[in-house]
Amino acid sequence: MAKLNVELVTSEGRVLSQEADFVLAPGAAGDLGVLPHHIPLLTPLRTGEVMVRNEGVEEYLFVSGGFLEVLPDRVVILADAAERAEDIDQARAEAARRTAEEVLAENAGDAMAAAKLERALYRLRVAEVRRRRRDHATPPGES
Repeated sequence: MAKLNVELVTSEGRVLSQEADFVLAPGAAGDLGVLPHHIPLLTPLRTGEVMVRNEGVEEYLFVSGGFLEVLPDRVVILADAAERAEDIDQARAEAARRTAEEVLAENAGDAMAAAKLERALYRLRVAEVRRRRRDHATPPGES
């Protein structure tokens, strides 16, 4: 079966490098699903979550900004920021959410606070997906 080589890179280094059967990423015009042999394309990314599936195992990552390049056998994500779900500090993301909401409550037109709120909400969402999958995979009574 054909596979995709997936690379997710930020200015700080490589976040992910693996084979995949399917990639779902937040393109500028909407979510974009990529299978092997996809037509080549280049699109900006928006803040959101990336899902990489390989042989039924899904990995979730948070991304913010950047570009997605798709080739028939390769997906390259150059992100401004990215984190694996298991690396997200939920307490820090929750604090960022509260701070952004407070700023927006005082100044509804603050674009920077709105962007920070969006980023915090997506980070929390990706971390929650990871937590639910981990809890679901653990048999009752085991940790």
